[in-house]
Amino acid sequence: MIHDTATTILQENEQRIIANGAKFNPVTGEGSVGKRTKVVIADFPLKEQWLPDDMMKVPLVRQIVRDGSIKKFLEEIGAEQTEEEQRKVVQQFVRVRCRHDFAFWAVLFVFIKAKGGGDDVHFRLNRPQRKLVARLERMRRAGKPIRLVLLKARQWGGSTCIQLYMAWLQLVHKVGLNSLIIGNVKDASTEVKDMFDRMIDAYPVEMLHQLGEAYADNEAKMVGVGKTGNIYRIPQRNCKIKIGTAEKPDSCRGGDYNLVHLTEIGLWKTTEGKKPEDIVRSACSGVLLKPYTMIVYESTANGSDNLFHREYQDAKYHRSQFEALFISWFEIDEYVLPFKNDAERRAFAQSLYDNRNSDAADSVREEPGKYLWRLWQMGATLEAIHWYVVERKKYTSHADMASEYPSDDIEAFTFSGRKVFADEDILQFQSACRPPKFIGEIYGKGDTGEEALENLRIRNEQNGRLWVWEDVEKDDEEEVTDQYLVVVDVCKGKTERADFACVVVFNRLFMMDGERPSVVAQWYGHIDMDLLAWKATQIAEYYNHALLVIESNTLETNNTKGEAEYILNLVRDVYDNLYARKQSAEDIKEGKPRKYGYHTNVLTKGVIINNLKAVIREHLYTERDEGCLTEYRTYIETVKGGFEAKEGCHDDKLMTRAIGLQVCFHEMPIPTIIKRTQRRTTATKKTVSAATIS
Repeated sequence: MIHDTATTILQENEQRIIANGAKFNPVTGEGSVGKRTKVVIADFPLKEQWLPDDMMKVPLVRQIVRDGSIKKFLEEIGAEQTEEEQRKVVQQFVRVRCRHDFAFWAVLFVFIKAKGGGDDVHFRLNRPQRKLVARLERMRRAGKPIRLVLLKARQWGGSTCIQLYMAWLQLVHKVGLNSLIIGNVKDASTEVKDMFDRMIDAYPVEMLHQLGEAYADNEAKMVGVGKTGNIYRIPQRNCKIKIGTAEKPDSCRGGDYNLVHLTEIGLWKTTEGKKPEDIVRSACSGVLLKPYTMIVYESTANGSDNLFHREYQDAKYHRSQFEALFISWFEIDEYVLPFKNDAERRAFAQSLYDNRNSDAADSVREEPGKYLWRLWQMGATLEAIHWYVVERKKYTSHADMASEYPSDDIEAFTFSGRKVFADEDILQFQSACRPPKFIGEIYGKGDTGEEALENLRIRNEQNGRLWVWEDVEKDDEEEVTDQYLVVVDVCKGKTERADFACVVVFNRLFMMDGERPSVVAQWYGHIDMDLLAWKATQIAEYYNHALLVIESNTLETNNTKGEAEYILNLVRDVYDNLYARKQSAEDIKEGKPRKYGYHTNVLTKGVIINNLKAVIREHLYTERDEGCLTEYRTYIETVKGGFEAKEGCHDDKLMTRAIGLQVCFHEMPIPTIIKRTQRRTTATKKTVSAATIS
């Protein structure tokens, strides 16, 4: 049966609602965090439980599950069949589960303030909190130090969840783990202290002791340390909790701390004599890189080119110790607006589809249909998008809405300026992005000159700057002409804050059949300009003597007169497939020498960027590096009509694609297959020139 579009959307919406509301019972463990195994223990207070898989490795648990009852277990070990003995087994089992199951421990023993007022309630993880805990637990269970940068929408309890997870490590896992929590302002720190007070006041004293250890019901569970009023100690666990604020940097000094949570770090301001970077360094420098240590940077976004933005980007692209996690607004169950009836829901679905290509919005308080359709493609339910439409009317710009309720981690770091490439167009490339097959460096017999091209090989290196998605294709009997294209964007300096150098390799093989070219390798990093030219030449030679296109504008404007030409001519002397600019009839008549390299000026930059816009819109090539998509999303048109990366962002990868795809589609011939016996027997210099604007 063929369904109309609205019916198809409504069916998919129902599946999304079911998935979002999937059963979660932290007490039994059904639908809880991590991989689990269902077990049945006939005489246990919970007959059926879904236990974490790593808990099943504990001998006590394994034997009780195998026996199927506590009674049989006691028989097996020769213990007395008394209620007291059974109670001890249950207590021990619960303690074991508390060590392996954060959600279970939290719902049993942790009380938090009820949202909206009323009595304190058990801490029951919501959907985004489960996503957060799953990430933390993956690192802990792998025996890794826990390092996370959390970018979030507001009002789902992310900060509370992190603090209670740290408390779980302190109270359940290891004695002597000290924690440091730093808030943005005094009020935030006060809320942290209030949360700990509620938690520890309701926490059973016996759970702070080993099973069977003597304790007093009225013993103090948290006491102040020193005269500062911001350090507390839990005597039974021999651990400290220090609470500071970025407003008072002296309160943020680290020391013997194992667990550090920096909350709303994106909002931290520079104070007299202290920058946020200084506070972070002071707080975290003493934390060792070992299991059961934890550092979390957590915040909503607050613009770009700041500490939090840089830390998130470095975590996202695996340039730091940290992992990155983003929580969007539509992952938060409260952000939904039900429809009055089925007819209204169907009309909304149909309107969503009908306007999916619309770039226009009726007012500054609305989003165009293309953006709303993108929300649907990202996984939001109709009810969530309905909420977004109504909530958006509070704000006069997309940027203001996005700063509070980001849909992805790109728009979270909002900025002004007109985007060159539409998010919906960029999204087409997402599914093909993936980690490289291997990472390393390319080496020859030497680093420069003819020796640089001898004995070429790629060596795997953990911190290598060459990413390879597809190795070179070679055939003893046939070769493909014009198959590979190598493009270089030259770095402007070698400092950490300088632009990066980028070398990208395109495979054009499938253009013979009308298919897309694809990115197959990329070198990315800081390096001296002359060494970069040789590095790129090695890559081009490795990829079947590919056409090598070096962006020369940076060379020409950032070097002394004649040095750029000198570097390119040095490469030209040993590599005969180097891109040269088209010569005018007058230059040819006068016998002027060829100029090598692709020169980007006001005119040529407009050509290549507009070509790139068309390529991205029509999805005419295959991208592998998600970092390039980020550069697409943060590339803007200036008020003067120029193009540039927004402040704090880069366009190095973007420029290699812009130049490369211009040459790929408009200047190079379609690849052809020839027999190797047809190859020229004499080495002749090959020059490829710009066919359009120079």
